[in-house]
Order: sequence, then C-alpha cells, then structure tokens
Amino acid sequence: MIAPITERAVRTYGVFIDGEETRPSGELIACKDPGTQEMVAQFERADVAQAQAAVAAARRAFDEGDWPSRSGAERAEVLRALASLMRRDQEALARIDAEESGKPIRLARGDVAASIAMTEYAAALAVTAHGDAHTSLGPDFTGLVIREPCGVVAMITPWNFPLLLLMQKLPYALAAGCTAVCKPSELTSGSTLEIARLAAEAGLPAGVFNVVTGPGSTVGNHLARSEDVDVLSFTGSTDVGRAIVEASAGNLKRLSLELGGKAASIVFPDADLEDAVDGVLFGVLFNQGECCVSGARLLVHEDAADRFVQALADRVRELRVGVPLDEAADIGAMIHSAHLDKVLAYVSGAEAEGARIVAGGSPLTSGPFEAGCFMAPTIIDEVSPTSRLFQEEVFGPVLAVSRFRTHDEAIELANSVEYGLANSVWSKNIDTALAVGRRLRSGTVWVNTTIDGAPQLPGGGVKSSGYGREMGEAGFEEFTEVKTVQIRSGKRTPFFRTASA
Repeated sequence: MIAPITERAVRTYGVFIDGEETRPSGELIACKDPGTQEMVAQFERADVAQAQAAVAAARRAFDEGDWPSRSGAERAEVLRALASLMRRDQEALARIDAEESGKPIRLARGDVAASIAMTEYAAALAVTAHGDAHTSLGPDFTGLVIREPCGVVAMITPWNFPLLLLMQKLPYALAAGCTAVCKPSELTSGSTLEIARLAAEAGLPAGVFNVVTGPGSTVGNHLARSEDVDVLSFTGSTDVGRAIVEASAGNLKRLSLELGGKAASIVFPDADLEDAVDGVLFGVLFNQGECCVSGARLLVHEDAADRFVQALADRVRELRVGVPLDEAADIGAMIHSAHLDKVLAYVSGAEAEGARIVAGGSPLTSGPFEAGCFMAPTIIDEVSPTSRLFQEEVFGPVLAVSRFRTHDEAIELANSVEYGLANSVWSKNIDTALAVGRRLRSGTVWVNTTIDGAPQLPGGGVKSSGYGREMGEAGFEEFTEVKTVQIRSGKRTPFFRTASA
C-alpha cells in the first residue's frame, strides 16, 4: 500500500526489477514540484547494467514463466485486482502526479480515473480475445488465425501524463500476455513505481513488469538497442522518436510511436459558439497545454472571428492559475523554467512577426507564483500560417488564431503542418462535420468536443505524429503477433509422381 503522504514528505525510490524494489545505490535525481520548487521525490539514476537486468528479468518471465500461457480469465483477474488497488489508493496516486508534473490536482484525479477504466477494459479484452477459424477453404482444409503475445515490451513514457500514458500501454500489454520494462520520465517517475508495487500486490508474477528510472540517453537508448526487446512503445517528442527509430534499426524490433502534435480547432459560423468557446479553451489549456493533442491552433471562419476571439479573451481572464494542490485551479505550473522560457520565446517571436496578443503572453511571477513556473493563458490573433507558432509544437498554454473563408481553406490550413495526431471540428451542420472530418489528416477527429475519449477508442497519429495505436482493440493488438495455422485432414494427394506411375 502507498504510504500516506504528509506535508513536505520526500518520496525516495529505487528501481523495480524482477518483483523487488531495490534501495537506491547510486546518484539520485531530485524531483521538485514545478509550482512551489519544493523537492517532493528522488529517483535513482539507473545505469546500463540495471537496464540490462530489467530486460533480462522480463525475458525470463516471458520465456520461462507462466504469464504468457495463462488463460485470459486468469490474466484478467490480476488486472481487475490492480484496478481495485488503484481505486483504493487513487488520491495518493493523483497527488503524486500533481506534485511531480505541476498539473492541478483535479486533473490528476481525472487521469487516475481514466487509468482505472483502461485497466478494467484491458481485463475484459484479455477474456474476450480470440482468433479466427476459416472453414470454407475446402472439405479437408481448415485455417486458424491466432493471436499470441509478442514478447518483451519496452515502454518509454513522458512527463506530462505520467500515470495515464503508462496505463494506455501497460494493461493492454499485460492482457495480451506480454512482459514489460518501463522507463518513465526521470522528472515524473513516482506513479509508475507505485503501479509496479500495486501490480505485485495484485498478484502479477515477478519479472512481468519492471521499472528502471533515469535518462533516456542511458536507459532508453539501451531499451531501443536491446536484442531481447521485441516491441518498443514510446510516447514523446518527434525528435526523440526519430532517434529511437535510428537506435533500433539494427535489431528490427517493432515500434509504436505516439509523437508530437499541432491540433487545430476549426470553428464554423454555424457552430454553437458558446460551446465552442468553452471547448477551444479546454483544448488548448488542458494540462497547461502540455499535451500532445492540445488544440494549439484556432482556425475560425472570418464571419465569426472577431466576436469569437473577443469571447475567448473575456473568458480566459476568468480562469484560475494555481499551484498543483490548489483544488480550485484550472491551470497549473509548467514543468520547469527552461520549458517556460521556450514557450515564451514562441510568443515573442510571433509578436515580432506582427501577430497580436489579445490575452496573456507573459509569465506569472508575483505572489503565489513567485517560486514556480507559471504562465498566463495566452491568445494570439492574426498568426501567419508560415510562422513557427503556427507550424511547431509549443507545448504550452498558447492559442494561435488564424482565419479562413472557405471549407477548402480551413482543411488546407489544418493539414499544412507536419503533424497529424488530432483535430476538432465545431459545426452543427452534419454535412460540414463529416465532409471536413474525412479530409483532415489526423488519427483522431473530434466533432463538437475535444480531448475526449473512452478506453474502447484507439488513438494515434499519422505523418510526423508517429504510427501505431493505443487503447481500444487496436491498442491491444499492438502487443500481439498473428500466427496462421493451416491444417489438412485426410490422406494427402501426392504431388510427385510415384515410380510406378
């Protein structure tokens, strides 16, 4: 059980390998609350030897253990037990993620709830997974198409949704019968290590799930290069995704990559504009904009643009920025000062190009914000489609506004970036919604909603946003191999002529 968290308690973790959490034996990585700069946790800076040991444990558990051969019902029982333990400790898990990532506590609670739902859904998939039988191939010919666990899965997860993005991978891999090694972000490793503890308590066999903390250049690089890893599932930036592709090229392991995004919210004049205002702001400001599917671009029809942008500016000034444990906060702290500076540079660059800041645009540095990394939610109008602010992933609470005249122009603007993770369409005209949605080049399209979903619905990208899918049956199938079994019954008809023929 997770120990109760007291004020200013510092959580100290080792690595979790082969069913045991070790005491930290080397250098520690300090984790500070981005909103207060108080140290809240310490993680071990693991080395290559520890990464090798974790992979070896997962390899043994897959090749020699019984997890892959257990029935779906038996694996589901462990997953349901894990979900129950997560529900028991949900407040502690939420607080860990809030303190380590800077997000508001109520958002962290939502992440925990969604993670529990995915674990329960994965348990159902474990029970209902099946192959296909082909019985119409001829009277003596039967074909079976079966799914088997793919083996050892390496998971590399980012800092913006430490628990949620782990649980978009882990329960699906476990449901399929795989074993796993996870390298969480060195900035936010706490909840991943807590899940390892809870999984062991739920009855997951030793070695089936292992956690190694530390930098990607050491641990992540080893996982990408390891011959004993069968599948690597990565969520993070496009640049790091490209590096993983290069590092894994020599061993040809299968990759699933969920990378950067630059989603557009496209608002047509026939939309419910009140709903669209709320949705557009939610899309860009959710998790401080530190979200791969953040609706960082607003494409608004020129007939509605002026009043819509004004409504956004009026509404955004009512939102509350606060420290992570502030129950009333809508927006939390940026992950660290270097990232805040990067986001501010995008703002100043767009302003220098002639864009107009209509709200925010600056850091928050006084009063309760003095110690942390806070930025005022920002709206920038008249952004050129050629500007860096329009084209590049900012990963902050900054909305870039551009206008369009026709459906074709809106689609062209939305598709003009290198990314293709998600987009949103706001229109009450079903013809508009369907026609535009089908032409948007992204793995997800939301209509009259944004950053929405359910465990049954897969997500993933196209273009520079990566490939592969998480969640849903497609996410489960990412961790399986397809095998074809062909059976002939009865006496074989000779192919070669006999000597007497």
